[in-house]
Amino acid sequence: MKKSNIILGSIFLLIGLTTSCSKKEITSTPILNTDVVNESALRNPPVIRPTIDPYAAIKIAFGTNIDPTALLNYANQTRPSYITKDNSRTNPITNAKATLGRVLFYDKNLSVTNTISCSSCHKQNFAFSDTALVSTGVLGGLSVRHSMRLINTRFSNETKFFWNERAATLEQQTTMPIQDHLELGYSGINGRESISGLLSKLSKINYYKELFKFVYNDTIVTEARLQESLAQFIRSIQSFDSKYDIGRAQVNNANATFPNFTTVENTGKQLFMTAPVFNAAGIRTTGGLGCNNCHNAPEFDIDPNSRNNGIIGVIGSGNIELNDTRSPSLRDITKADGSINSRMMHNGVFNNLNAVLAHYNNIPVNQRNTNLDARLRQNNNPQQLNLTVAETDAVIAFMKTLAGTAVYTDRKWASPFILP
Repeated sequence: MKKSNIILGSIFLLIGLTTSCSKKEITSTPILNTDVVNESALRNPPVIRPTIDPYAAIKIAFGTNIDPTALLNYANQTRPSYITKDNSRTNPITNAKATLGRVLFYDKNLSVTNTISCSSCHKQNFAFSDTALVSTGVLGGLSVRHSMRLINTRFSNETKFFWNERAATLEQQTTMPIQDHLELGYSGINGRESISGLLSKLSKINYYKELFKFVYNDTIVTEARLQESLAQFIRSIQSFDSKYDIGRAQVNNANATFPNFTTVENTGKQLFMTAPVFNAAGIRTTGGLGCNNCHNAPEFDIDPNSRNNGIIGVIGSGNIELNDTRSPSLRDITKADGSINSRMMHNGVFNNLNAVLAHYNNIPVNQRNTNLDARLRQNNNPQQLNLTVAETDAVIAFMKTLAGTAVYTDRKWASPFILP
């Protein structure tokens, strides 16, 4: 019996140990499941997406000159309270579009040869004009007229552009030189591409992809968008930090004596503003010169109703033009040091203010000029102002007070491209 009991006890003990091992195997199952999960993770690792810089191409082309996250101020520039004209209302300036316009203005890709930009003919250090008589275009082409200054175009009653006013708006004007065969060359004639070729070219440039996406939320390049942005940049170019502006801010009446002016400058201002008195022969006997009748202070923009000013010559030709009636603002006709920014008139016939005053002093009689402004004719005779040397000097001294300083150096109007 004892032996049998020992055998049975051993059997039960063996059964117990077997049961215990089975339980341990069951509790270890989660370890096996974890291994399966890890194997799945190895087969399907998580995707780590790199951060893409949306302005990488902008940084390569422009460095710190353009930062889309901190744009320069084009839209909210201060101007004097006495400046009331504003022709930007149909295309209000925004920082983004003016920035795009700045790039377009300085980009030589806008020409068929990639050698000429808007800035080639409108240089910042010369009040956005050209010191050359005619400006150089593509493949030996030359502009037909002298390059016009682009100062304070926003603050003018005259909204037409070019000397002969052939563009109804600044927007239209901006792409006309691009399509001019002699200037930027996208004319569509003589085997050259039309502006559609330019649009296609720009759409393939990486920094334009990023800029148009930033400004318009897509990368589509159109002529209308070029016009809109270029016009905003050009209208943003303003100059109101001249000696004239300092003096005007100190008085309530623009005709009053400016405290910061010299006696000669105040005399010149009075001559500029005051209308002349003529005798029957059209000779001035008293009064001022009446310059303000056509070049209206304080913007000094051209009266839209102005006609020909007696300058009818054509550069390099004996022909005449009677419809060149547009004029830029007289602001920044000189720099603050008194030096001339560029030649004057549509044909660049004058390179100093003395010559300009001499012309208006004695308007030439030309029977072919059938479009002379009525304000320059007196009793059917071209005006004779009968200027003295002192009066000439005074008016010139006054005109030099219209020169600003910041417009020549402010980086928001300078080239954004990194120099090679």
